[in-house]
Amino acid sequence: MQLMTTSNGSYPRIGDSPKLHLLRQTIAQRDTGKKTDADVRAAEDALTRAAIEEQLASGLDLVTDGQIRWYDPISHVAGKLEGVSVNGLLRFFDTNFYLRQPVVQGPVVWSHPVLRPEYEMARSVSAKPVKPVLTGAFTLARHSTVEYPPYQKDFARLVLDYNEAIAREVSELAAAGATVIQVDEPSILAEASHADWDLLEETWKKLSAVKGKARLVLAVYFGDAAPGLHHLLSMPADILALDFTYGTSLADQLVAAKPAKALGLGLIDGRNTKLEDADAVARTLERILPNVRASESFLNPSCGLEYLPRDRARLKLQRLVEIRNRISQ
Repeated sequence: MQLMTTSNGSYPRIGDSPKLHLLRQTIAQRDTGKKTDADVRAAEDALTRAAIEEQLASGLDLVTDGQIRWYDPISHVAGKLEGVSVNGLLRFFDTNFYLRQPVVQGPVVWSHPVLRPEYEMARSVSAKPVKPVLTGAFTLARHSTVEYPPYQKDFARLVLDYNEAIAREVSELAAAGATVIQVDEPSILAEASHADWDLLEETWKKLSAVKGKARLVLAVYFGDAAPGLHHLLSMPADILALDFTYGTSLADQLVAAKPAKALGLGLIDGRNTKLEDADAVARTLERILPNVRASESFLNPSCGLEYLPRDRARLKLQRLVEIRNRISQ
């Protein structure tokens, strides 16, 4: 079993140095007419490079672009689709972060690649492979206000139309050379019905059909995955990334399940500044990994790291690598 280290998605956009306040300052100046959209894009590029450099310096095997360009996990892609506008704020799960809520006013239609240019820029400045991350159709639909009558009557239709757009994004990323693509579906953990699980499986069959040579990660977080673990393991994803911070039985269930699917083990809390006990995490890994019937798995934070101060995010990634190195000895 090869244990790899990776980030889960987002990375803090600001930090202690003036350089790490560049994007916020540039956006504020753009809004007052002192800077342009081109200036904002240049600042996004600079902060993306900085996020990747910090992940590489931490020793990660697989990095992300830090989602520096994203205002939030929902509107970044959804707001660029035909039939969708963005209006109002909505709290993102039980975090202190708010997202710009999509308002679906007509048929949801994909018109152009959103993430491919961002991925290509990140890949060009990274010495390690870059994992693009996007939010899945079920979670996008759950966070949308629906004004289009056909979708008001048929939630599944909304999910499947969103998924057509997500599938186009996955296809574009695979064509651009992404070898691992992560799709986040945290909303499935919130009291999912049998119909919800069937609908999620239908979306993943579509994504699996268009992934090319890339491997797909299904990532869930902000909830206890143990009650739905058998559903998650049956999804046509290549890798299942799990958040271990919401329940105590998940490790035991994985040991009993002996999954054939590669795992993303979110044993490092992406929302708590306290550093994990390396010995305790290593003991959990030593229980789980011998029961995973896959050639590799991943050690990663439980969720994106934008909820932490930047210095703590760096320490979390360094702790990941420290634990991986201890396990690999």
